[in-house]
Amino acid sequence: MTTRRSSSSGPSDMMDLAEARELVLSRVRPVEPATLPVAQVRGRVVAQRVVARENIPGFVNSSMDGFAVRASDTLGGAARLRVVDAVLAGATSSLVVESGQAVRIMTGAPLPAGTDAVCMVEEALLEGTEVTINRVLQPGDYVRQIGDDTREGQELFVPGDVVSASGVGVLAGQGVTSLEVYPRPRVGVLSTGDEVVDHGGPLAAGQIRDLNRPMLLALIEESGCVAVDLGLARDTREEITRAISLAVGDFDAVVTTGGVSVGDVDFVKVALADLAPDAAFSLRVAMKPGKPFAFAVVGPRAVPVFGLPGNPVSTRVSFEMFVRPALRRRAGYATLERLSFHAVLDEPLERALDGKVHLLHVSVAWGVDGRPHVLDIARRDSHLLHAVSRANALAVVPEVGRLETGSTVRVIVLDTDSVGATP
Repeated sequence: MTTRRSSSSGPSDMMDLAEARELVLSRVRPVEPATLPVAQVRGRVVAQRVVARENIPGFVNSSMDGFAVRASDTLGGAARLRVVDAVLAGATSSLVVESGQAVRIMTGAPLPAGTDAVCMVEEALLEGTEVTINRVLQPGDYVRQIGDDTREGQELFVPGDVVSASGVGVLAGQGVTSLEVYPRPRVGVLSTGDEVVDHGGPLAAGQIRDLNRPMLLALIEESGCVAVDLGLARDTREEITRAISLAVGDFDAVVTTGGVSVGDVDFVKVALADLAPDAAFSLRVAMKPGKPFAFAVVGPRAVPVFGLPGNPVSTRVSFEMFVRPALRRRAGYATLERLSFHAVLDEPLERALDGKVHLLHVSVAWGVDGRPHVLDIARRDSHLLHAVSRANALAVVPEVGRLETGSTVRVIVLDTDSVGATP
């Protein structure tokens, strides 16, 4: 087990948060890609470069129901033309249209030879076999050119892109039937501690309910991974080591809670050292909450194992700082971080000068001035989960004693829907 200290300024027994994140993220690699049918790739992360095989559209066609004409015939502003043919989508006209002629055309139908514009049906008056157009058309009006959407050889997807529903349509439009993507990583979640119970019955003296594991399972699913409940391990070195060892054989990542501080039965960090003597780290990170943190890369598949502190708010914050970005890298995402911006404080914010970055749960919303505002700051303590449950952001507070009302602080948005749209 390696205990790492910071190479930057600050208390010598703590590692800078940015340095700790780099230590973790630099050791995490994406899972092995898999090939899936295009119908199954919505929401998946692309693992290959995709270029357009064909021009879309592949032929010049009409973007409106109307009449295909020569634009020069309308230069006078009032043209009466003879309708010589009609062409539907999926059909073609064999005529070469001459001056004074028009062809009835439907949306998506190929433009007949000799025409270069379309008059939409709402702007034309059809009387028998003649149509009157009372406007000047320009070449290209209501005409889709070859390659307007995509051109052959154009880059459509790169590794790390996420396939949207529209993206599935783009792939299908190119005749792509399968795609190499990153599978959703399977992540095992293990709670540790003799005091922790997961039943709904009465609690014995000294017992607490396991709320970290259900919370982490939900957070992992929210992050785009498959969460699997590994249950509880009691506070023995052997049981915790055995549980983690089995998990790294079956899963793409493992997350544990408890057992990473300096207590007599904090065995998670010891188990990681047993399983990965050269790739296990016990850290004291210069952040509050969430200072104790353990991490290892275990086995031939280099499975990352995260040891989070047991206090629930510390668990939540440590997940955001370390686990979520690492899992997204494991899943192949190009974007690892949540949306972040500076918000205006609606009340002063004080903090201790303790050499740590403080991460505070806050409520953020857009103000009438068009700027995001911090409206409320949750009570601060690592066990107060209910107090932070309605927060939609984390404020990243630097080491200053007091931030006044009207100053700004960087916030990491946890729930973009609740922040709302800009006014």
